[in-house]
Amino acid sequence: MMSPDAVQTAPVKETKAQKTERLKLAKNPWDAWSDVEAFAKAGHGSVAAEWANLYFKWWGIYTQGDGIGAVGGVGGEGKATEYFMMRIAVPAGFLTSKQARVVADLTKKYARNLADVTTRQAIQLHWLTIESLPIIVQELEKVGLSSKSACGDVVRNVTGCPLAGIDAEEITDSSELAKEVAAEMNGNPEFYNLPRKFKISVSGCPVWCCYPEINDLALTAIKRGDEIGYSLRVGGGLSKEPHMAVRLPVFLKPEQCVEAVRGVLRIFRDQEALRKDRAKARIKYMFMEHGWTAETFTEELQKRVSFTLEPAVEEVLPEDVFRDHCGIRKQKQNGLSTVGMSVLRGRLSGEQLEKVANLADEFGNGELRTTIMQNLLIPNVPTEKAQALAAELGKLELRVEGSPFWRGTVACTGTEFCKLAISETKGFSRWLVDEIEERLPQFDQQIRINVTGCPNGCGQHWIGDIGLEGKKVKVDGKMVDAFNFAVGGAVGKYQRPARPIGYRAAATEVPEAIERLLRGYLAKREQGENLRSYFARTTDEELRNQLAGAGPATIGE
Repeated sequence: MMSPDAVQTAPVKETKAQKTERLKLAKNPWDAWSDVEAFAKAGHGSVAAEWANLYFKWWGIYTQGDGIGAVGGVGGEGKATEYFMMRIAVPAGFLTSKQARVVADLTKKYARNLADVTTRQAIQLHWLTIESLPIIVQELEKVGLSSKSACGDVVRNVTGCPLAGIDAEEITDSSELAKEVAAEMNGNPEFYNLPRKFKISVSGCPVWCCYPEINDLALTAIKRGDEIGYSLRVGGGLSKEPHMAVRLPVFLKPEQCVEAVRGVLRIFRDQEALRKDRAKARIKYMFMEHGWTAETFTEELQKRVSFTLEPAVEEVLPEDVFRDHCGIRKQKQNGLSTVGMSVLRGRLSGEQLEKVANLADEFGNGELRTTIMQNLLIPNVPTEKAQALAAELGKLELRVEGSPFWRGTVACTGTEFCKLAISETKGFSRWLVDEIEERLPQFDQQIRINVTGCPNGCGQHWIGDIGLEGKKVKVDGKMVDAFNFAVGGAVGKYQRPARPIGYRAAATEVPEAIERLLRGYLAKREQGENLRSYFARTTDEELRNQLAGAGPATIGE
């Protein structure tokens, strides 16, 4: 008979969170780029699993999906191919024509001529081989660009107002502060191991064009008499559980902001409770599930900074307006304008990007700006040449004055490349816009249609007037792409997450459903009533019936 001491218990299996935390403690990927260089020399078969599944992200690199998405794999994640996708950080959205040409050249040489502007002002490449990664990183570094920190449990690309320094209405030029925050926090070894990703925005514009409401930390310019400072928000985020950022009751002087950001990051970094479940490891869960409030967070922040936090002052929230900066806008510099082009679904070819860079030299001073609406701007254009530039951009299918649907549609990566996606989004969004433009050519309201391929919400469906979340449905015995509908999302003065209304449609039926919905709005709206207000006063049942038309409404999750 075996003695009790001889009985062996089965080893306890690590959770995903435990494994991730163990691997992060074992290696700072920023210090180990030589590993990637070795993989490149030895070929794809040499890539270590911990790099493919985790460490690559610290360098803005993901393994690329096989085009099927999550349904083609197990555990909610699809199969990876031998290819990679890479995000190139563009702090505050400031890009030079020289940098853009380098990205365009890399796009043509290594990324099958495809580049995407992301909702964090970065540029994303696809189809990259392991052999190309060291070459691309080296070429980017030569022109002051990097993929470092574009992914991973770190501070992501710091976003800012793309009109900083040139907007006649701005409260202050926040671009240098945004760049300083990025320089201090991106790649900082003190913050290489956060519980999860951390997104920061810094804005001096009055319309909050980089969505501080949904960032983990946001600085927004504010006036205290004649003095200009910043409000501080923490805890914003979307994903499966949207949460609008909480404003802390403090007023920050510009010279205090970097230290305050560092203090917030240290608070977040030190929350061991957040490291137990990666699905709930964002800073927003400190407020949603761990009992933190604006007051308790401020008390803790005071312990982490060397200056006395001063009380907040009254803040005016912006109206919910287009924040895309498209069109021709006069700058505060006399005789100059900014020309903003709408890049539908953020997708560009290498040739398009190269030609835009050349136009920035020809018509402007060689500057470009990226936006969180996946668009590009060319600033510092002599006003008398702005229309000529717009015409040249139009030849590239980059509309300066697009329809509300062209301007307002945003799409995530989708199943084309993402292993987590359920539905295809980029091609769908292009087709959707073409369809709705034809069906509703006279539609006269701004509208945001946010398309996301899965519940993780990279397409920001929670803040869309119409949010489309990718699903699958069975049609004639075959599983096809479909979308759940949510409506009425808003930021600014009327901020609220979009509300799911219990309606789902196959992707092929979405344009007709949206047409019925918007025609219902046009027929029933009150004098001067915008789309957001109409959705707010209309019941879910009525909206479902408008979407479904004569047929039965399909109830979604």
